[in-house]
Amino acid sequence: MKTLIDIQDELMKDLLKESKAKTKKAAVIMAIREYINMRKREKLISMMGKYDFGYTQEDLEKMRADD
Repeated sequence: MKTLIDIQDELMKDLLKESKAKTKKAAVIMAIREYINMRKREKLISMMGKYDFGYTQEDLEKMRADD
């Protein structure tokens, strides 16, 4: 998808420096991917301890001992 956006010069300069990307396009794509990955990690972290997959800590320890 082609998109025209106006990015502050200083912000783009910092992004290029930090990302070490060779082009503005590469830097923006990298930043978008990094943002998406960060949000996915945040969602996973927020789910920690809230999902019951049917095994207790004791069950898991018994399974490990049986191997």
